[in-house]
Amino acid sequence: MPEPGPAFPPGIGIVLLAAGRGTRFGPEPKLLAALGGRPLVRHAAEAACEAACAWGLGPVVAVLGAHAPAVRAALSGLDIRFVENPAYADGLSTSLRAGLAALPEACPGAVVMLGDMPRVAPALLRRLAEAFDGRAAAIVPVWQGRRGNPVLLNHRRLAPELDGLAGDRGAGPLLAGRPDVVEIAGEAGSGLDIDTPEALAAL
Repeated sequence: MPEPGPAFPPGIGIVLLAAGRGTRFGPEPKLLAALGGRPLVRHAAEAACEAACAWGLGPVVAVLGAHAPAVRAALSGLDIRFVENPAYADGLSTSLRAGLAALPEACPGAVVMLGDMPRVAPALLRRLAEAFDGRAAAIVPVWQGRRGNPVLLNHRRLAPELDGLAGDRGAGPLLAGRPDVVEIAGEAGSGLDIDTPEALAAL
């Protein structure tokens, strides 16, 4: 567990995107594949819940779609709110909007996590929150010269652009070239997502 610290003011929620089909992984549901004796998706969810408990982030909202009952069961016992996205097959953009819409009005900031990134540490979520002052459009981690995940979105400020997203796109294209995006130092886990059984085995 992370060391407790001062809680942040209310306003920074966490959205865990766990609705995708993971077709590149093969017939087995990717987010339910075992890593270290736990489903892949549970690693990211536990990091989110640890950050919420230690530093007052949250609520944690998990967006479900493909294999929703099994993913919900894989996250049992965690302090998570669930929202199902019936349009998940239309791409990541629909799940992103569903998760952000499920946050309370008091949450202008949202850390957006991907369910297939098992090596994101709770401390990175804290550093994203620490860098958020309400003025930036987003806070993004950079590892080895590349932007990664999770990102913290000022989703109220970005609402018009997010409403226009379509297909299997996240917020990355919206943030490219914007002067109001703050970059912070990332970590190896912020550039590591699992798309194939080989990538999972390599961990």
